[in-house]
Amino acid sequence: MKELLKQFEAKRPEVVIEWHDAETDAEGWIVINSLRGGAAGGGTRMRKGLNRNEVESLAKTMEIKFSISGPPIGGAKSGINFDPSDPRKHEVLQRWFAAVKPLLKHYYGTGGDLNVDEIHEVIPITEINGLWHPQEGVFNGHFQPNQADKINRIGQLRLGVIKVIEESIYSPDPKRKYSIADMITGFGVAQSVLQYYNIWGGDLAGKKVTIQGWGNVGAAAAFYLASYGAQIVAIIDKEGGLINEMGFTKEDITELFIHKKGNTLIHPDLIPFEEMDNKVWDLGTQIFIPAAASRLVTREQIDRMLTGGLELISCGANVPFADKEIFYGPISEYADRQAAVIPDFIANCGMARVFAYFMEGKADMSDEAIFNDTAKTIRKALLRIHDQNPGKTLLTKTAFENSLAQLLPSEQIAVI
Repeated sequence: MKELLKQFEAKRPEVVIEWHDAETDAEGWIVINSLRGGAAGGGTRMRKGLNRNEVESLAKTMEIKFSISGPPIGGAKSGINFDPSDPRKHEVLQRWFAAVKPLLKHYYGTGGDLNVDEIHEVIPITEINGLWHPQEGVFNGHFQPNQADKINRIGQLRLGVIKVIEESIYSPDPKRKYSIADMITGFGVAQSVLQYYNIWGGDLAGKKVTIQGWGNVGAAAAFYLASYGAQIVAIIDKEGGLINEMGFTKEDITELFIHKKGNTLIHPDLIPFEEMDNKVWDLGTQIFIPAAASRLVTREQIDRMLTGGLELISCGANVPFADKEIFYGPISEYADRQAAVIPDFIANCGMARVFAYFMEGKADMSDEAIFNDTAKTIRKALLRIHDQNPGKTLLTKTAFENSLAQLLPSEQIAVI
C-alpha cells in the first residue's frame, strides 16, 4: 500500500494554474490532479502563507475522497495566499473567480473551504461571473447532460446546498436558519463515529470526546455526537478552550455552537491555549475529533491520549497529523496501528457527497433524505473496510487500499 501511495503522490498533476493579483500581493493556484471522468472538483481556501504544495496535496486528497463520495471524477483544489482578515478579501475573490472562470465553466467544480464561505462568497461571486453554479464545470465535463436536464439538476443543487434545515434533529436552532452546507460535514464526522461503534461493536453513549477546532466541522460534529449520547469533555481552539470532565450537556454544546464567532470558540471562562494544551491530552477521552487546521496532531499528543484509553480518531480536518508526507506519514501510520483511525476522506466527505447527491439525478429534497444519504455513504465505506479488516486498527491503511484500487491502473497494482 505504501508503494501505491508513493506512486499516487509522485504523479504530476495534469493541470496547474498560477495567478498573481494585479492590485494586492495575493497569489493563487488551481491544482487539478487528474481529469478522471472528464472533470475535477475541490473547494477554494484562503490563508496567509499557503503555497502550491499545500494545494497540490489537497487536490490529491480530494481525488481519494471522490472514490468514497462520488462522482467518479478527479481531485482538485484552489488556494489563495492572502490574509482572510484583510478588508480587501472580497475584491481579491472577485478577481480570482473572474480569472479562473473558463475552468469553472468547462471541467472544474469548486465550493467553500478554509476561510472561504460557500453560500456568502463562492456562489454569489461565481454567479456575477456568469456561472450557473460553481459546480457547473463538473456537469459539463463529467455528466454532460442535455440542456433541460442540466437546468433541472443545477436548480436542485443551487437550492439544496443553501437549503435551510427545517427538522430540529439536524439543526442547533431552526430559528437561526442553518443551511445544509453549515452542518453536513460535521454531521458526517459524527456519523462516522456512530457507524464505527455500530459496525465494530460498542456503545457510543457515555464515551468521552475531545474536539480540536470549533469551526463548522468541529462544532457540528460535537452537536450531533452530544445528540447521540456521547460526552464532550474538552474543546480546544486556537485561542484557548474549555474542559468539563463530567461532560458538557447537549444544551451546553448547542449554546457554544450558536455563539461561536466564525470559527472561534466564545465563552467568558475560556482557558488560555497554553494551559489548555498542557491538560487536554491527558483527560482519558476515548474519542478524538481533530477538526482544526491540517498537520497539527503530534506523536506526543497521540501517546498521551493512548495512555488515557483512546479508542477512536475520526478525522474532521484534512491531513490532521503533523507529517510532511501527503498521506500516511509516520505519525499517521503510528496512530493507525494503535487505535481505530477513520481517515479524512471518509469522515469529512459530507459536502462532497451532497454535491454528488444533487448532481446525480432527481433528488428527494427533504432534510431526512439529504442527511441519510451522507450517513449511508459513510456506513457503506466503513462496512467495506470491516469486510476486509474486522480488527480495530489499520482502518486507514485498508481504506487507502480500497480507494487506490479504483484510482490506479490495475497493471500498476498487480506489479506491486
